[in-house]
Amino acid sequence: MDVKELREQDISQLNETLMTLLKEHFELRMQHKTAQLADASKLGKTKRSIAQIKTIIKEKQA
Repeated sequence: MDVKELREQDISQLNETLMTLLKEHFELRMQHKTAQLADASKLGKTKRSIAQIKTIIKEKQA
């Protein structure tokens, strides 16, 4: 998801997206540990998206 699209969302939508990404990141970590993950770069991309959403949430709360 693009950062511009994320900034247009309200905090409740961002929290829903964050929860979805956290679940996805957990599943990717488990797949990586059991050697079932084909593309390990997904871990970094998901982690970066989580950080971006958390930053936007903090900015909107201030």
